[in-house]
Amino acid sequence: MGISTTLTRITTEPGITIEVVSAGDPSHPTVMLCHGFPESGHSWRHQIEPLVNAGFHVIVPDQRGYASSSVPSDVLAYGAAQLTGDLVAILDAFGVDQAVMVGHDWGAILVWHMAELHPERTRAVIAASVPYTKWPMAPTDLFRSVYGDRFFYMLYFQEVGPAETELEADVRRTMHTVLWAASGEKYGAGGEVEMPALDQIGWVDSMVLGSGSIPHQLPDWLTPEDFEVYVSQFSTSGFFGPVSWYRNLDANYLLTRHIPPTDLTMPTFFIGGTHDPVTAGRPGYIESMEHALPHHRGTVIIQGAGHWIQQEAPTEFTAALLSFLGQI
Repeated sequence: MGISTTLTRITTEPGITIEVVSAGDPSHPTVMLCHGFPESGHSWRHQIEPLVNAGFHVIVPDQRGYASSSVPSDVLAYGAAQLTGDLVAILDAFGVDQAVMVGHDWGAILVWHMAELHPERTRAVIAASVPYTKWPMAPTDLFRSVYGDRFFYMLYFQEVGPAETELEADVRRTMHTVLWAASGEKYGAGGEVEMPALDQIGWVDSMVLGSGSIPHQLPDWLTPEDFEVYVSQFSTSGFFGPVSWYRNLDANYLLTRHIPPTDLTMPTFFIGGTHDPVTAGRPGYIESMEHALPHHRGTVIIQGAGHWIQQEAPTEFTAALLSFLGQI
């Protein structure tokens, strides 16, 4: 990377510190890049330099529960109020009033919550992979009505213990499987399969049902060096914190259900991939934002990209990101 970056530990509340990479002139407009699961701030490695070169100040946290940031032991510490509170405290530490909030996967859900809970700090929202979602009921109730006793990973993640035990048993296998299975390279490898009962399989094995074993090699978009960064980070943090974000889905719903989408008056934008399992075959999920959000500025869908979109298609993703930033 040809630019200078700074690594800072910021105390966001008593006992909680978040490790943050920043770059660019702090007097320039700020863009905060929020990672998803299971990732870290490293997932934005391709975007930092182009953003700085385009005249932006960039802030990239390793969020609560991840890498070398704090991992509180209370499940409730990973709710939307606490997670958005971290982002607000980080902005305060940099003396930034407003930022364009960019989020991928769980980071996308988080920046939608920033727009709901802290609109005065949110200049605009750019979500990758996960569109704005207004739940009609508590999410786990909805999942149970759809999946019954069949395996669905968000239900599997609810109980403390089994998921983190599985994922931590072999971090290298976990990361290799997950990063391959949700990528564009896996898309279409194997057909739809009937999921077994919830107590008969774990998350890692569920991701390769119908497609056999994962390839020995990493996906083309992931270098061995970058893969080792993730293995090292999750070996440090473990998975209790990251998985506990899912354990607050119902609490987050109760916290935000009274906020209508019409309250999200800042510009919004969405970037997805044709091969992302979150949205593939669900065009209505994406199109609903055009009707629900008052100032939705558009959507870019990148051909062939899977779930890890800013890493799989960094040139196309960054071009879409900069194009939207140029509109605001």
